[in-house]
Amino acid sequence: MKDKAASRPSRVRLCSGRQLQKDSAGDGHILAGPAGIVQLNESAAAILALCDGTLTREQIVTRVLPRSRDDSFAVDVREFLTAARRRGWIVED
Repeated sequence: MKDKAASRPSRVRLCSGRQLQKDSAGDGHILAGPAGIVQLNESAAAILALCDGTLTREQIVTRVLPRSRDDSFAVDVREFLTAARRRGWIVED
């Protein structure tokens, strides 16, 4: 028998010590962390802003998709989330 908690989709959040901020000029975003800062483009900042621990990976994808539901964009969002996890920016728990 499967444990319901184990089969529940994971929620995505920024890793401890990471913080999404406006850059000093106020016209962009950065991800600040123990190893320094990373300049983010608008799409990356929008995706990471949703990584607050309340949404699953697929809920984030759904929220950032344009109304056209472009499948290639959904793939890009999923790939970004995977890369962000590998870089230690986000965790899924």
